[in-house]
Amino acid sequence: MPSSVIRFFRYAPDTRELKVTFVSGRRYVYEGVPPEVAAAFRDSRAKGIFFNREIRDRYACRDITHEPAG
Repeated sequence: MPSSVIRFFRYAPDTRELKVTFVSGRRYVYEGVPPEVAAAFRDSRAKGIFFNREIRDRYACRDITHEPAG
């Protein structure tokens, strides 16, 4: 189901980094996200709600909006 807040996300299990692109265009990387949390996020029908409840403010993050995409 499309999210009204999250445009795209990608999880790298080797580094446990979750990269999230918001519909606003802002991009962040969340560090130390366990694979089971990333899988639950992927499978969630309400991505914005899941993100706010389980990821936001729980994992260290940095703004990568102005870094090259990749």
